[in-house]
This record gives sequence, structure tokens and C-alpha cells, in this order.
Amino acid sequence: MNYQFKKTIVIALGGSIVFPNKIDWKFLARFRKFILPRVRNRKIVLVVGGGRLSRVYQEAAAKVVRLTDDDKDWLGIHATRSNAHLLRTIFRDVADPVVIDQRFRIKDLKYPVTIASGWRPGWSTDYVAAQIAVDFGVKEIIVAGKPGYVYPLRSGIPLRSLVDSDGVSDKDLNKKSPFLELSWKEYLKLIPSKWKPGLHAPVDPVAAQLATKKKIAAIIVNGKNLKNLGELLRGNNFKGTIIH
Repeated sequence: MNYQFKKTIVIALGGSIVFPNKIDWKFLARFRKFILPRVRNRKIVLVVGGGRLSRVYQEAAAKVVRLTDDDKDWLGIHATRSNAHLLRTIFRDVADPVVIDQRFRIKDLKYPVTIASGWRPGWSTDYVAAQIAVDFGVKEIIVAGKPGYVYPLRSGIPLRSLVDSDGVSDKDLNKKSPFLELSWKEYLKLIPSKWKPGLHAPVDPVAAQLATKKKIAAIIVNGKNLKNLGELLRGNNFKGTIIH
């Protein structure tokens, strides 16, 4: 399975890749070396999630006061903004100095690399990536998180029944039979219909609905596997799931 990209690529980089339990600076060093040669003849937008950092803030606040979903979302958004500024610093020699922290913050992609964070409560950075793709005329997003595919559940129970903030555990997934290709209609049947802070799904419901409406494809890959990501960007065979 392969995919052909044009000159602009939008990558939703999972917060769990950047900040699993603490900042994975070794991965970030490899990621910088990976990205730099690939922006000589194309532009890349990186939309970063909050990862463990968002949950640290949410868990601490919840010990003091009762949190609303809006509170949880805002804490998560600011975690994504911290991670975004970390990436902007790492790519400062090639990145736009302005982080896209709200829609239309940047009207043109003038730099090889552009960094984006979360925007508003009610969706994850998947939605931000999809909306950026729409705004800049890009027909697909790469969701580089974990796991590296969309999987059915072992029990056959749809993902929409597992909406707790801890997400779906590895033991619940049928990793022997990943989906290689899905329509958005098929995908939407697998996930919850509404956004919930902390929801773990390959693409969140709001982003999936926007992608369906605007005909944006999503390519799900393991963000840690840069060799595989490289094959994808070169148009070669890769491991992952295409949703369109």
C-alpha cells in the first residue's frame, strides 16, 4: 500500500510520541534529523498533541476541584501549546516563529516548517490538523501517533462502547487483523459519536466528521517508526491504515 503526496504535508504528531511519560528528547533529536532533509522541496505542518503533560495538569487540578469537560479541554490545549513551542524551538532555523494556536493565525505557509497546537475546547489536535488541511488546500493528513493502524476489537465490540479517558488497551485490540483501508462511513461506526476530553481514537469524532464533509483522507501510522514514515512520504509501501 502506498500514497502520493503533493508539496504540502500536514502531520498530526501524537502527544504520546513527544511526551509519553516525560519529554522524549532522543526521539525529538531523531525527528529533527528526519524532517530537515524533507523540507528542501516541500512544506510540512506539524500539529502536536499534549500527551502525558495534559493528563498531569488534569489529574492535579482534579485533586483540588471538580473539573468540567471545558476545564479538561483548556488544560489539554495549553499542554499542546507548550509542546508546540518546544517543537518550534527545535526547528527554529526552518520554522515559522508564529505557532498556529487559533484558526487563521497564519494565512500563508512561508516557512519550510509550521507548528500548530490545540485551538478550542470540543475537539483534539486531529481536528486542528484536518482544518489546516482544508484551509491550505491539502487533501490528506498523516496521523502519526500510536498504535500504527486502526484495529478491530478482539471481542467485536465497537470502539464507541469504550469511551473512558484511558482509551482502549492493547489487549482489547485484534492486532492480527488491522484495517488497511476504510471509508469514513465505516470508520465513524467504530468510534464514539461525540468528543470527550482524553478520548483515545485514531482520529477523533469531530475531525472524522470534518474530514468526511471536506473529503480529507487520514493516514494512520506509528509516529515512532520514522523508517516507515519515510517510506510513506516517498510514496513507497508503508504500514498503516488509510481512511478516506
